[in-house]
This record gives sequence, structure tokens and C-alpha cells, in this order.
Amino acid sequence: MDATGEEPQEIQLNSALLNACYDGDMEKVTSILDKGASVFCSDETGRTPLHFAAASGNIATIKCVLDAGIPWNSLDDGKYSAGDYALETANSKEAYDYLVEFGYTTELVLKELGTFQVPITTIDSSATSSLVSPTPSSGTKPASSENSNQVSDSDLKKISNSDYLNSSITYIGDRLLDAHNNGVMMEWEEPIMYQHALAICQREPENPKPTQSSLKVLNVGFGMGIIDTILQSFNPTLHVIVEAHPDVYSHMVSEGWTRKKNVVVLFGRWQDKLSELYELGQFDGIFFDTFGEFYQDLDQFHQAIFRPDSKIEAEVAATTGEPASTAPLLAPDGVYSFFNGLGGHNLLFHDVYCKVVQFDLEKLGVDTTFVPISVDDNSISEEAWEGINRPYWMLKQYNMPICKISKDTHAV
Repeated sequence: MDATGEEPQEIQLNSALLNACYDGDMEKVTSILDKGASVFCSDETGRTPLHFAAASGNIATIKCVLDAGIPWNSLDDGKYSAGDYALETANSKEAYDYLVEFGYTTELVLKELGTFQVPITTIDSSATSSLVSPTPSSGTKPASSENSNQVSDSDLKKISNSDYLNSSITYIGDRLLDAHNNGVMMEWEEPIMYQHALAICQREPENPKPTQSSLKVLNVGFGMGIIDTILQSFNPTLHVIVEAHPDVYSHMVSEGWTRKKNVVVLFGRWQDKLSELYELGQFDGIFFDTFGEFYQDLDQFHQAIFRPDSKIEAEVAATTGEPASTAPLLAPDGVYSFFNGLGGHNLLFHDVYCKVVQFDLEKLGVDTTFVPISVDDNSISEEAWEGINRPYWMLKQYNMPICKISKDTHAV
């Protein structure tokens, strides 16, 4: 037994497994696994059989190790996924697409089982080295079915919505930080927010500011007020903002947002303001961008605005004296969008979760397309995120969701 606690035979088998995966030899991989090698082993840099298989670009080998039980979202010590190796080392879009489809299918199953959690979009401060191409290695780490680089539920709960709302936040220059120096919002988002504003207001870039406007827009999550400032430039008839954080609300008051004639500010969690929103009628454009919430919260928001439940309908009817309505909060020809930071630290994760949210919205009778937007290299540089504990975006392309109520299908 060596210092890692592994027997010599186990070390040899695991090393042989990594070599076979790198060679893309599916039959040999199967044979070695049958002899007792662990699919959860890794080399000295945390690269698993899945990373090596992805580096080979051989889909049959990738499928073999995934079927053996290794998580699709395994990360090496540099926080790189198998998708990174498929694209950068194997230069195989086909292998990458297979990983996306496998991850997507897996997450749908986990969602049905109630164990689905989108990881907080973070990247470890040590993950700054270049992608290392896998090469056969004789050194292996002890095998464990608990991948140390997967995001656990306990990690996810470190920044819960209640913790965020009960802690102080600070406006510092071009960024808004929480008490733990996590980035809540940063100025680099402005070009993206401008595109979001154009989308939900259905404005063209060449003619963004018509002289007349009958727009009703809703934004959930003020933050630094980037998108709300842009929306105001379009002169909407009604501009509703929902903000739950006391410090942000105080900032809004001091900046005069509560005194604007066409603005209604609802202070509180969106979950507690649904009946008030429905009382205001349907909106032409809706945007969602909160902090300290997870995919389940986003999914619940989608259900709330596209499929109001009987409780909301009863509350609205009691307040307005009008019969309850089952109409969505979004107008039939309206546009909904949200800040798409899902898996924003890793391309594979991001692409998987884009497919998940698209699927869930389709079930609600909503068609979703993603418009690619290039992100400036300076926005994802180490310098841009200096002092930030949890960078929430590290990708060169942002996929802006454009969501519209389907005219051809019905929610199932």
C-alpha cells in the first residue's frame, strides 16, 4: 500500500484505465473496469477517466465511463470540465455535443427526483492556469465516488436568498458587492443589459428610442440599476421594479427612483408581490435578475408569471373585485428575458442548463431562443474580477434568452 492508501495492483489498474481512456480504446476501458479499476480515480491534477476520454474525442469511450457512473460535471483541480478537454484537446465538437446531451438528460432526471441544483457560478481563485492536455500518467489519486470538485448542497446554501437579504451590501465604483465580497452586479454587464432592454421592449438597435411609447415593463432585481436606467430611456408608460434588499431599496430612494412619475417600486421579495403585479395587468416586457436564488427559484418565477395558481387569482379577485383570470403576466405579444448566468463559469455547464431552462419553459407554453452576445475579454480577465470572491461569469459568449408565449402550441 502506498502513501495514498491504494494497493499497488489498484494503482496499476487505475493508471491503465486513464491511459486507455486517453487512447480512446473503449474495449480496453471496459476490460479494465471489469478487472476492478475505479471510474472515480484521478491523476495527480484531478483529471478523471472522463477528462481523459473527452481528450481522446472518442464518443464510445466517453459513453463507457459515463455509464460506469462518473458524474458528467466532474472537474479537475483547475476547475476544468470534460467539455473543456473535448473542445480544447480533442478539438471535437461532436464529443462536446454528446457531453451536453448527456448532462441535459441527466439533469432532467435529477430534476424529476427533486435533487437538481444548478451550481453557483463560481470559479476557484486558484483556477488560473492554462488548460493542461491530458497525457498518460502513472500517478493516481485515491478513488472516491464523491468527486471533490463537484458543487455540494452545503456549498450552494452558503449564499441563500435569506442570508443575502439579511446581510449588508456595498456599492463600490463599478461593482455591487455583498458582505462576503461576492459580485452581485458589475458595470461590465451594461452592454448585455442594453441588449436585454432592447429585446423586452422590442426595439431595434438602429431605432431604440421612439418618440411615443405605450410600453409596460417589469424588472425584478434592481441591483445597480443598469437595465432600469436603460428602460427609462425608452419612456415606458409604466415601469415596475421589484427589489427585496433593504440596502438596494435605500439606494433607489436616495437616487430618486421612487419619485419618478412612470415608476412603481415594490419593496419586497417577488414571491410576496405576485398579487400586486397581477393587479397591474399584463406587461409588454419582463426581465428577471435576482441574487442569492437558485434555478428552482427561477423556475418558480416562470410558473408564477406564465401559469398563475388559484391562490394568486383569488388574491387579485378579492382586491380588484374582478373575476379571477388565468392570463399570464406577460402580454400575448410580449417578451420575457432573464440574466442568463446559469453555469456561467463553465461552457459545458452553461450549455446544459440553457437546454434545461428551454425545456422547462416549453412545458409552460413558452418558446425560448438564445441570442449569442460576445463578451469583451477585459470583462472576464483576472484584473476585472480582482477582489471578487465568487466570479459569476467567465465565458466569452453570453446567450441572451428571448422568451415568447407560443402561438402554435399549448402548455402541457
